[in-house]
Amino acid sequence: MLEDRTTEASSRTAWPAAYPKGYAVVDVETTGLARDDRIISAAVYRLDARGEVEDHWYTLVNPERDPGPVWIHGLTSEVLEGAPLFPDIAEEFSARLADRVLVAHNAVFDWQMIAREYARARCEAPVRQRLCTIALSKELGLPLPNHKLESLAAHFGVVQRRAHHALDDARVLAEAFRPSLKAAAEGGVRLPLHECLPLTEWTDRAVPRQPSAYGAYRPTTWRPSRKRPACPYPNPGRYEEDKRLKQGMRIAFSGDTSVERDLLEDRAIEAGLHVATSISRLTSLLVTNDPDSGTSKVVKARQYGTPVVDEAAFGQLLGDVEPASEQ
Repeated sequence: MLEDRTTEASSRTAWPAAYPKGYAVVDVETTGLARDDRIISAAVYRLDARGEVEDHWYTLVNPERDPGPVWIHGLTSEVLEGAPLFPDIAEEFSARLADRVLVAHNAVFDWQMIAREYARARCEAPVRQRLCTIALSKELGLPLPNHKLESLAAHFGVVQRRAHHALDDARVLAEAFRPSLKAAAEGGVRLPLHECLPLTEWTDRAVPRQPSAYGAYRPTTWRPSRKRPACPYPNPGRYEEDKRLKQGMRIAFSGDTSVERDLLEDRAIEAGLHVATSISRLTSLLVTNDPDSGTSKVVKARQYGTPVVDEAAFGQLLGDVEPASEQ
């Protein structure tokens, strides 16, 4: 069991004084990735400074709308009907997060979903810093085939029992985070911590329910049509390192992503970016977790000198896209 597992090696590790004193490993399942999507379940594993588990917590949340991709998370409208609303669990959630670094796989997504729910409840999450385990695995140079949670789990021999179940995903991540944290401490690696700021870009717009024979959205209709609207902003050119993305930039994706590709593209479009299906001399940025894969997009990006970032970095950039009016 994770709670019972301790090692002599961990106790011998000289722990960096600058490391956080505690962590909250979080996973949330949601109705989707857009600003109007909602949390439908949440789990938190509280860890001490060395990554040892202190306790864990899990809850369902009634999103007051269709639950979205039931075929992924398994939570139907019937299951969620009697669940508490987010304002009902906000205080308990806060107690689990308080004075800890929020740890998640693709943490910018989990943080944004959590922050918006707190904003809707007219309060703030007591979180000041977050740590993305995708970014940490890259800092450690882990030989992963991709940046999915299942790959990180397999690397550390962690058995995943129920993928896309918030409690099990949080358990798996906690088990994988502890050896990652120990490796970082032993190697003197600076943890990739990022500031968490309250968010306000949310809406209460509900997505119309389109029931299928299975009591949930059909895979091809639960979100708006995949025919993308034309980007209303002109292309400002290529992305420049250490600068902000700008509305109108042409973004292409290649390879596996920890977040479903369609949902990741939705976030980019909502931010005012142009999602391109191929690479050309006009492409502003290529997002890929495997820049050495040799795919046609990666090869063309090299030929054209197109900038390349990974999914975690792109998630960070999406949080601060420069409006077209500032160009």
